[in-house]
Amino acid sequence: MNAQTDSPVPGQGTAIAAEALYLANLLLLPGICFLALLWLYSRHHIAGPALARCHLRQTMAASLWAGVILVIVIALILLGGGWQSANVWMYVIIYFTVGHSTLILLGMVGLAKAMAGKSWRYPLLGVHCDG
Repeated sequence: MNAQTDSPVPGQGTAIAAEALYLANLLLLPGICFLALLWLYSRHHIAGPALARCHLRQTMAASLWAGVILVIVIALILLGGGWQSANVWMYVIIYFTVGHSTLILLGMVGLAKAMAGKSWRYPLLGVHCDG
């Protein structure tokens, strides 16, 4: 919302949807919400308002990085001795405590920024916004 006119910033609804889908992909319905985010991205990443484009680019980049990190964790588990190794739970707990929780926290900040009608770049994972 614009504080002076109480009207939504152009693209704010799409930005909020992108951030909500990012969080739902991490927390509720992995894969299904990523496909929904991909569909939303394909519709608005070129011709959408600047706020929407920025949040869509951030959430897509962060979602892809989250997938890469998950593949790396699984590879580490397998290289560390397989699923029956005593180290499996150590890797899983460290990943969820540090990696996954950080991605969720960044998504919550992104959602708050989208709800405030502001652009935001994810630290380390985010890509440059044009608006």
